Amino acid sequence: MPLALLALAIGAFGIGTTEFVIMGLLPEVAGDFGVSIPTAGFLVTGYALGVMFGAPLMTVLGTKVSRKRMLMLLMGLFIVGNLLSAVAPAFAVMLIGRVVASLAHGAFFGIGSVVAADLVAPDKKAGAIAMMFTGLTVANVVGVPLGTLVGQSVGWRVTFAIVAVLGVIGLAGIAKLVPEMPRQEGVRLRHELAAFKNAQVLLAMAMTVLGFGGVFAAITYIAPMMTHVTGFADGSVTWLLVLFGLGMVGGNLVGGKYADRALMPMLYVSLGALAVVLALFTLTAHHKVLAAVTIALIGALGFATVPPLQKRVLDQAHGAPTLASAVNIGAFNLGNALSAWLGGLVIAAGLGYTAPNWVGAVLAAAALVLAFVSAALERRDGDPSTVVAGGTPAGQPTVVHH
Repeated sequence: MPLALLALAIGAFGIGTTEFVIMGLLPEVAGDFGVSIPTAGFLVTGYALGVMFGAPLMTVLGTKVSRKRMLMLLMGLFIVGNLLSAVAPAFAVMLIGRVVASLAHGAFFGIGSVVAADLVAPDKKAGAIAMMFTGLTVANVVGVPLGTLVGQSVGWRVTFAIVAVLGVIGLAGIAKLVPEMPRQEGVRLRHELAAFKNAQVLLAMAMTVLGFGGVFAAITYIAPMMTHVTGFADGSVTWLLVLFGLGMVGGNLVGGKYADRALMPMLYVSLGALAVVLALFTLTAHHKVLAAVTIALIGALGFATVPPLQKRVLDQAHGAPTLASAVNIGAFNLGNALSAWLGGLVIAAGLGYTAPNWVGAVLAAAALVLAFVSAALERRDGDPSTVVAGGTPAGQPTVVHH
């Protein structure tokens, strides 16, 4: 495998770390700026909204320049955003920094997938893409917990400064190791937009928003929930995030394995179980061992939905999946933003730190209902999905060559 893949993996590691580490540092950030926990939750919402709008926008802009140059520009945005967060004198400035960093997220994974595949022989493309996305997986198991530990020990600003340094390393690696590639020719935006006229594409994206939103309704406020309700010490949030990350890895592998075999049944089981576990979290959050087990299960069940949801979008938009793939990354983050906002509302309403779990359960149940509706419409129309070879990993875009 080319060393260029290592540069892409480092970039993915930094992006994954900065997206999720804020959840373990909400109390520290809120205390430093003198804002409430629900207000601090806007740092999650703002990032998610930035990815939602930035993914398609930057993907379209990326067709105008070479892929290597676009990747470098995206890492530059990522570095600037994290540095701004690290030195922010006020909460509003940090929010701006989060949004700037988020603009790099979706397009980096979209364009990076194409570059990774083009770097290797045809029979090694899937392995190359998987190697790049290893950075994202490792971020959730290693980067986020360590970033949380650093933030709680020496200050959250240091965490974001370190992430910015990771971005610099990724940028240098891309500049040095990734070869120049010509910009895409013959891309027709109207063909990509036509995929959104398909009701099944929209239903699949709605399932993505609600299903993934269910996970983040609970996980966004995991730090105050575990410290104020369960009774864990602040330092325990680090290893709880490790459990969540390990659950993500396991669930992603299981979801990817079974998505090709029985996609809709996999969605029924994972979404249904996720709704039940999230509802039970309102009870298990009062017991340390049960809370830890539940957090791992939420990670596993939540990310077991990601490969089949991503594949569902690509199956239904098989004629022109590039933009749909990028928009679906935005849909995952729209779910993050929606759930973080709703979770903040119920906490602010005085319903307690476990109330977001009920929000998550309702969102996951709504996604399950949409899955049944989508399958019923498909049976009625008698038009089974066109199978796209090689389902993509969690929340990741498919490689499309023009």
